[in-house]
Amino acid sequence: MELNLSRCRFFDLGLIDYPTAYNFQKEIFLKVNNGQLYSSVIFCEHYPVITVGRSAKREISFFIKEEEIKNRDIPIYFVERGGSLTYHGPGQLVIYFIFNLVYFNKDIHYFLRWLEDLGIEFLRGFKISAIRYPGYTGVWINSKKIVSIGIAIKNWISFHGISINIKNSILENFKLIKPCGMDITMTSLEEILKKELSFIEVKEKFLSFLKNKRR
Repeated sequence: MELNLSRCRFFDLGLIDYPTAYNFQKEIFLKVNNGQLYSSVIFCEHYPVITVGRSAKREISFFIKEEEIKNRDIPIYFVERGGSLTYHGPGQLVIYFIFNLVYFNKDIHYFLRWLEDLGIEFLRGFKISAIRYPGYTGVWINSKKIVSIGIAIKNWISFHGISINIKNSILENFKLIKPCGMDITMTSLEEILKKELSFIEVKEKFLSFLKNKRR
Protein backbone atom coordinates (compact mmCIF):
# COMPACT_ATOMS: atom_id res chain seq x y z
CA MET A 1 0.00 0.00 0.00
CA GLU A 2 1.48 3.33 -1.07
CA LEU A 3 0.65 6.98 -0.45
CA ASN A 4 -1.14 8.66 -3.34
CA LEU A 5 -0.11 12.32 -3.15
CA SER A 6 -2.82 13.31 -5.63
CA ARG A 7 -5.41 12.37 -2.99
CA CYS A 8 -3.84 14.59 -0.32
CA ARG A 9 -5.42 17.88 0.68
CA PHE A 10 -3.04 20.84 0.47
CA PHE A 11 -3.34 23.96 2.64
CA ASP A 12 -1.34 27.20 2.43
CA LEU A 13 -1.61 29.23 5.65
CA GLY A 14 0.81 31.97 4.55
CA LEU A 15 2.70 33.89 7.25
CA ILE A 16 1.13 32.80 10.53
CA ASP A 17 1.90 32.65 14.25
CA TYR A 18 2.97 29.28 15.60
CA PRO A 19 0.04 28.56 17.99
CA THR A 20 -2.57 29.20 15.28
CA ALA A 21 -0.78 26.90 12.84
CA TYR A 22 -0.35 24.28 15.56
CA ASN A 23 -4.08 24.33 16.35
CA PHE A 24 -4.86 24.01 12.64
CA GLN A 25 -2.54 20.99 12.48
CA LYS A 26 -4.50 19.38 15.31
CA GLU A 27 -7.79 19.96 13.49
CA ILE A 28 -6.46 18.34 10.33
CA PHE A 29 -4.90 15.52 12.35
CA LEU A 30 -8.30 14.65 13.79
CA LYS A 31 -9.85 14.59 10.31
CA VAL A 32 -7.15 12.25 9.00
CA ASN A 33 -7.36 10.12 12.12
CA ASN A 34 -11.15 9.86 11.74
CA GLY A 35 -10.97 9.06 8.04
CA GLN A 36 -12.53 12.36 6.95
CA LEU A 37 -9.33 13.21 5.06
CA TYR A 38 -6.98 10.83 3.27
CA SER A 39 -3.80 12.69 4.26
CA SER A 40 -2.78 16.33 4.19
CA VAL A 41 0.11 18.76 3.66
CA ILE A 42 0.18 22.21 5.27
CA PHE A 43 2.47 24.97 3.99
CA CYS A 44 3.29 28.05 6.05
CA GLU A 45 5.84 30.61 7.13
CA HIS A 46 6.08 31.54 10.81
CA TYR A 47 6.66 34.73 12.70
CA PRO A 48 9.87 34.40 14.78
CA VAL A 49 9.59 31.51 17.23
CA ILE A 50 11.75 28.84 18.85
CA THR A 51 10.29 25.38 19.34
CA VAL A 52 11.73 22.84 21.75
CA GLY A 53 11.32 19.15 20.99
CA ARG A 54 11.29 16.10 23.25
CA SER A 55 15.04 15.41 23.20
CA ALA A 56 16.19 18.98 23.93
CA LYS A 57 18.64 19.62 26.76
CA ARG A 58 17.70 23.15 27.70
CA GLU A 59 20.76 23.83 29.84
CA ILE A 60 23.11 23.47 26.84
CA SER A 61 20.84 24.46 23.97
CA PHE A 62 20.55 28.25 24.37
CA PHE A 63 23.46 30.64 23.87
CA ILE A 64 21.68 33.42 25.76
CA LYS A 65 19.13 33.30 28.57
CA GLU A 66 15.62 32.27 27.59
CA GLU A 67 14.27 35.48 29.13
CA GLU A 68 16.48 37.55 26.82
CA ILE A 69 15.16 35.64 23.83
CA LYS A 70 11.56 36.33 24.88
CA ASN A 71 12.48 40.02 25.33
CA ARG A 72 13.38 40.01 21.63
CA ASP A 73 9.76 39.05 20.89
CA ILE A 74 10.73 35.48 20.06
CA PRO A 75 8.40 33.18 22.01
CA ILE A 76 9.50 29.68 23.02
CA TYR A 77 7.13 26.73 22.75
CA PHE A 78 7.59 23.19 23.99
CA VAL A 79 6.14 20.67 21.57
CA GLU A 80 5.77 16.91 21.28
CA ARG A 81 7.80 16.46 18.10
CA GLY A 82 11.08 14.58 18.13
CA GLY A 83 14.40 16.39 18.00
CA SER A 84 15.80 19.32 19.92
CA LEU A 85 15.58 23.09 19.38
CA THR A 86 14.92 24.87 16.16
CA TYR A 87 14.08 28.39 15.04
CA HIS A 88 11.29 29.35 12.64
CA GLY A 89 10.86 32.74 11.07
CA PRO A 90 10.01 34.67 7.91
CA GLY A 91 12.03 33.39 4.97
CA GLN A 92 11.79 29.74 6.01
CA LEU A 93 9.36 27.35 4.32
CA VAL A 94 7.63 25.10 6.85
CA ILE A 95 5.73 22.03 5.65
CA TYR A 96 3.62 19.93 8.00
CA PHE A 97 2.79 16.41 6.87
CA ILE A 98 -0.39 14.93 8.34
CA PHE A 99 0.04 11.48 6.84
CA ASN A 100 -1.42 8.10 7.58
CA LEU A 101 1.73 6.01 8.01
CA VAL A 102 -0.09 2.88 6.91
CA TYR A 103 1.12 4.08 3.51
CA PHE A 104 4.72 3.96 4.81
CA ASN A 105 4.48 0.41 6.16
CA LYS A 106 4.07 1.83 9.68
CA ASP A 107 7.83 2.42 9.60
CA ILE A 108 8.85 5.73 11.20
CA HIS A 109 12.49 5.52 10.08
CA TYR A 110 11.37 4.85 6.53
CA PHE A 111 9.13 7.90 6.68
CA LEU A 112 11.99 10.08 8.00
CA ARG A 113 14.23 8.92 5.16
CA TRP A 114 11.40 9.74 2.73
CA LEU A 115 11.26 13.29 4.10
CA GLU A 116 15.03 13.63 3.73
CA ASP A 117 14.84 12.36 0.15
CA LEU A 118 12.12 14.92 -0.50
CA GLY A 119 14.47 17.72 0.54
CA ILE A 120 17.39 16.30 -1.43
CA GLU A 121 15.32 15.87 -4.60
CA PHE A 122 13.83 19.36 -4.30
CA LEU A 123 17.28 20.96 -3.95
CA ARG A 124 18.50 18.97 -6.92
CA GLY A 125 16.03 21.03 -8.95
CA PHE A 126 18.25 24.04 -8.16
CA LYS A 127 21.33 22.05 -9.22
CA ILE A 128 22.35 21.71 -5.57
CA SER A 129 23.91 18.48 -4.35
CA ALA A 130 22.55 17.93 -0.84
CA ILE A 131 23.25 14.97 1.42
CA ARG A 132 22.15 13.20 4.59
CA TYR A 133 24.52 12.17 7.37
CA PRO A 134 24.01 8.66 8.77
CA GLY A 135 22.78 8.85 12.34
CA TYR A 136 21.43 12.39 11.99
CA THR A 137 18.05 13.56 10.74
CA GLY A 138 17.92 16.34 8.17
CA VAL A 139 19.61 17.50 4.98
CA TRP A 140 23.01 19.14 4.62
CA ILE A 141 24.95 20.97 1.95
CA ASN A 142 28.53 20.07 2.73
CA SER A 143 28.78 20.70 6.50
CA LYS A 144 25.90 23.19 6.76
CA LYS A 145 22.31 22.20 7.47
CA ILE A 146 19.50 23.51 5.28
CA VAL A 147 16.54 21.19 6.00
CA SER A 148 15.42 20.38 9.55
CA ILE A 149 13.00 17.57 10.34
CA GLY A 150 10.95 16.92 13.45
CA ILE A 151 7.84 14.77 13.59
CA ALA A 152 5.40 13.28 16.06
CA ILE A 153 3.30 10.16 15.58
CA LYS A 154 -0.03 9.29 17.19
CA ASN A 155 -2.25 6.39 16.10
CA TRP A 156 0.15 6.01 13.16
CA ILE A 157 -0.72 9.49 11.93
CA SER A 158 2.20 11.90 11.55
CA PHE A 159 2.19 15.60 12.34
CA HIS A 160 4.80 18.38 12.47
CA GLY A 161 7.26 18.05 9.56
CA ILE A 162 10.16 19.85 7.88
CA SER A 163 11.56 23.35 7.45
CA ILE A 164 13.68 24.60 4.55
CA ASN A 165 15.73 27.78 4.90
CA ILE A 166 15.08 29.92 1.83
CA LYS A 167 16.06 33.52 2.62
CA ASN A 168 19.34 34.67 4.18
CA SER A 169 17.32 36.65 6.73
CA ILE A 170 16.38 33.41 8.49
CA LEU A 171 19.96 32.64 9.54
CA GLU A 172 20.73 35.34 12.14
CA ASN A 173 18.41 34.08 14.89
CA PHE A 174 19.78 30.54 14.63
CA LYS A 175 22.83 31.99 16.39
CA LEU A 176 20.76 32.27 19.58
CA ILE A 177 20.54 28.49 19.94
CA LYS A 178 22.28 25.23 19.20
CA PRO A 179 20.17 24.16 16.21
CA CYS A 180 18.99 20.58 16.70
CA GLY A 181 21.11 20.57 19.87
CA MET A 182 24.32 20.38 17.81
CA ASP A 183 27.30 22.60 17.09
CA ILE A 184 26.36 23.17 13.48
CA THR A 185 25.96 26.07 11.08
CA MET A 186 22.73 26.61 9.22
CA THR A 187 22.58 27.74 5.61
CA SER A 188 19.90 28.93 3.21
CA LEU A 189 19.01 28.51 -0.43
CA GLU A 190 19.95 32.14 -1.09
CA GLU A 191 23.34 31.68 0.56
CA ILE A 192 24.12 28.61 -1.53
CA LEU A 193 22.90 30.09 -4.82
CA LYS A 194 24.40 33.51 -4.00
CA LYS A 195 21.34 35.38 -5.25
CA GLU A 196 18.05 36.75 -3.94
CA LEU A 197 15.03 34.52 -4.33
CA SER A 198 11.28 35.08 -4.24
CA PHE A 199 9.93 33.13 -1.27
CA ILE A 200 6.54 32.73 -2.96
CA GLU A 201 8.12 31.37 -6.15
CA VAL A 202 10.18 28.83 -4.19
CA LYS A 203 7.09 27.76 -2.23
CA GLU A 204 5.10 27.32 -5.44
CA LYS A 205 7.96 25.32 -6.91
CA PHE A 206 7.96 22.98 -3.90
CA LEU A 207 4.19 22.58 -4.09
CA SER A 208 4.39 21.69 -7.78
CA PHE A 209 7.29 19.32 -7.11
CA LEU A 210 5.37 17.55 -4.35
CA LYS A 211 2.12 17.24 -6.31
CA ASN A 212 3.99 15.72 -9.25
CA LYS A 213 6.09 13.37 -7.14
CA ARG A 214 5.25 9.71 -7.07
CA ARG A 215 5.57 7.97 -3.72
